[in-house]
Amino acid sequence: MSIFTDYKKEIMTAAHNDRISMALARAIKSYRGNTNDALKKFPHTIKMAEEVREIKAQAVLNMDKLAEQACRAVEDNKGKAYIARTVEDALKIVDNLVGKGKLIVKGKSMTGEEIGLREHLEEHGNEVYETDLGEFIIQKLGSRPMHILSPAIHVPKEDVAALFSKITGKELPADIGTLVATARELLREKYFKADIGMSGANVVAAETGTLFIIENEGNIRLATGAPPVHISLIGMEKLVPTLGDAYKVAEVTWRYANYTVPSYVSLVSGPSKTGDIEKVTTYGAHGPKEFHVIFMDGGRTELAKNPILRQELYCLRCGGCLYECPVFAVTAGHFGDRYFAGMGAVWAAMMAGDEEKGAAVAYTCLTCGRCKTRCPMKIDTPEVVVELRRLLVDRG
Repeated sequence: MSIFTDYKKEIMTAAHNDRISMALARAIKSYRGNTNDALKKFPHTIKMAEEVREIKAQAVLNMDKLAEQACRAVEDNKGKAYIARTVEDALKIVDNLVGKGKLIVKGKSMTGEEIGLREHLEEHGNEVYETDLGEFIIQKLGSRPMHILSPAIHVPKEDVAALFSKITGKELPADIGTLVATARELLREKYFKADIGMSGANVVAAETGTLFIIENEGNIRLATGAPPVHISLIGMEKLVPTLGDAYKVAEVTWRYANYTVPSYVSLVSGPSKTGDIEKVTTYGAHGPKEFHVIFMDGGRTELAKNPILRQELYCLRCGGCLYECPVFAVTAGHFGDRYFAGMGAVWAAMMAGDEEKGAAVAYTCLTCGRCKTRCPMKIDTPEVVVELRRLLVDRG
């Protein structure tokens, strides 16, 4: 059976799944209302998004230089920094840092998802806990994320109740507050027993090596603050030149990601330190003793050479485009692989090397342009998809 036949069967099955339709209808309504309210309250964000697009456009053309600058800054801050050219390089660096038999708590990371990080760590004998609620649900379901920001967006509360009831051995109601409290109880001790905490980052300021990590649950702050070692895996497209640039990227990201303001924005530049005894800076205070940052290329610098396709590297991962996509609304993350819709087509074909899957997704896209109207970076996904189709046809 060809990949096209498998893919068609998968999306048609998803399109007729009432549970997915119910969950997505609820989520789309909430997202649109919350985001519209946030932009009405802070209308300057729309203008700032135009500035951020220019920041990203220039940064993407200089990813190598920015990565080298960020590595120097991290090292100056007593951390360790690495540039991984390939997925294999990234996994090898992780293996050298982690080893085997470790307890790991992990924040949600699309770059980690991109390379199958959790599965890889588990295969090497480590115990890994996803700490983002959505990722935790997906992990325990043995499923895969269906949205870049809200991985369990396709799972209604009734199904979460059934899952958590099975895990705890208690009959839990389909009450979201109760389910959130249950996840807190299940994960709380893991943060303080973990050997290693892992994260991604929303944006990185190259001049200082500072990671900006946006969240609401508080799980990433615990996962990166409690264990003795913090390892962060970050796509090189997240780099921008200055702290000022990074602040702007962060603000636009969270507004278009559904929030007036997030509960937490962590700025991490190195391992924990103190200067409270005779003003002598000493590393390894209450937080991590070790800080490791891996900047991954994985095809990004090559993609940046295409003047049309490189728009996908401007993406802030706010997820807004998916809530406007008519195909995603009925199929969820079955419309793509790890990354979804038009972006998913580019990532599959150009980054993962799966041209058949990329073509299948590209020709499912309606090129209607609704995604572009919501996108803060005004990524022209219809233009991108048409260009991708042309390239794939030329390659035969």
